Amino acid sequence: MIKFQNLRFKNFLSTGNNFTEIDFEKSPTTLVVGHNGAGKSTMLDAMSFALFGKPHRKISKPQLVNSINGKGTLVEVEFSIGKNQYKVIRGIKPNKFEIWVNDNMINQNSHAKEYQQVLERNILKLNHKSFHQIVVLGSSSFVPFMQLTPGARREVIEDLLDINMFSKMNGLLKEKTAILKDDIQENGHKIEMTKTKINAQKKYLRDLSAVNTAHRKEKENEIESLQNEIREHQDFINKNLDTTETRYQELNKTIEGLSESRQKLLDYQSTFKTKIKSVVKEAKFFEENEHCPTCEQTIDEELRKSKKEDATTRAKKLNDVMSKSDSELESINQKYDQANQELNGIRELQNEVSNSQRIIGRLNTDIDRIRNEIESSTDSSSEMTKANEELEELSKELESLQDKKYKLHESYSYHQICGELLKDTGIKTKIIKQYLPVINQLTNQYLQIMDFFVHFDLDESFNETIRSRHRDNFSYDSFSEGEKQRIDLSLLFTWRQVAKMKNSVATNLLILDETFDSSLDEDGVDNLVKILYTMGEETNVFVISHKSELEDAKFQRKIEFVKDKNFSKIKDVA
Repeated sequence: MIKFQNLRFKNFLSTGNNFTEIDFEKSPTTLVVGHNGAGKSTMLDAMSFALFGKPHRKISKPQLVNSINGKGTLVEVEFSIGKNQYKVIRGIKPNKFEIWVNDNMINQNSHAKEYQQVLERNILKLNHKSFHQIVVLGSSSFVPFMQLTPGARREVIEDLLDINMFSKMNGLLKEKTAILKDDIQENGHKIEMTKTKINAQKKYLRDLSAVNTAHRKEKENEIESLQNEIREHQDFINKNLDTTETRYQELNKTIEGLSESRQKLLDYQSTFKTKIKSVVKEAKFFEENEHCPTCEQTIDEELRKSKKEDATTRAKKLNDVMSKSDSELESINQKYDQANQELNGIRELQNEVSNSQRIIGRLNTDIDRIRNEIESSTDSSSEMTKANEELEELSKELESLQDKKYKLHESYSYHQICGELLKDTGIKTKIIKQYLPVINQLTNQYLQIMDFFVHFDLDESFNETIRSRHRDNFSYDSFSEGEKQRIDLSLLFTWRQVAKMKNSVATNLLILDETFDSSLDEDGVDNLVKILYTMGEETNVFVISHKSELEDAKFQRKIEFVKDKNFSKIKDVA
């Protein structure tokens, strides 16, 4: 329970530089009076500003500073919750906001907005709207519960029943669900990307394998073709190498022999030719000369004839021999030419053999080169191994992503179930359903005390149903202002009673700001005063009014606000 103890303020609105102090626990009932503009409602604005940083009425923050002094606005409120003693200090010009608990100030490292949330959520467990539904009922800048929107009504009830934690949990759950949706979407994108990478990697492996196989096959076919060519050249060499060597030697010997024979024949022919010339010369001499040219003796005719016949016979023999030697020489020349021709053929064949040997050497070099290329291409097997390892890593990554997908979807399902429980139609509705009969019962009891005999019901959506005897159903707006005031007061007391039962936002303080001055008739005022006197000793009621007839009521304390030199101050009348 929040027990408000003391309120102090200065340079706030119409108050001056001296503190105006109000003791909330001094009397169970206090009447606050004063002329219009004397500063009666200033205490409400100061209380609201101290706790929530904004006044009760629609006044801007700069307007809260006293217009004469123009600075030094300071408001302090003291209260206790359980065994802890709290003090909140808030100021303007200079700005100040401090929360003290048991004489120790709470750390102010956080932002002012977060510091305010510490006060509302962790300490008061009450926000500005709920404060004015439970603590304050006034005619100025006050929106009664029945005039709030359904959402605002729900917020008040949730604060009252201390179930707004479910709304906070739902808000946090929505944030986590939104993050979870993003994670699911990102996970799905990663899965698709990984699948695409896996398909691309598989295609790369197929292409790489096909290229390597085709390349190896091509190179092996090339080697086989070169080896066939080598075999052809080797067969040619094997076939001709020994034969050519042997025949070459034979032909060289033959040519040498033919050369010697031809040379001998030529030498013989040269000798025969000389002899033939000598015989022809001798025969010509005896034919032409009858006398010896040297001794001038007459050559015998018989001798001449004999010599000529002998020369003719010898010349004939020599010519026969020359004819045979010519025939033999021609035969030798033919054999020599044939041998040379064959020898030239063998030389060409030997050249072809040598060329084949060179070609074989070149082909073997090409084969070695191709084999090296095959070996280097087999090094691409390491590339295949690396590609397979990458594929395996991608597969593991996909498996991990799919496991994560399952867990994310499982978490999302749990979030949806929790969301169903935490939304307005879930747990909160069940709790509210349990309290609605109590709320409606208390409201109707207070309405009867105030001599307003209607049956009032709030449903789960906080829409009202109001029935009257012998009349149809009608709504809150169907009533007069005085009747509306009775409903608002009944709800105010109901909220306080429920808060006390729930011990969530129960408080000792109740402030009625000009409630008696608005639409309540004389009977309504009397009934309200009766209710105030039944509130119990733990409740401190402050009634702000300018009705003179209220001064005759049995208020245990009276505070009068007056203006003195344009500054508001308190004239406390016991």
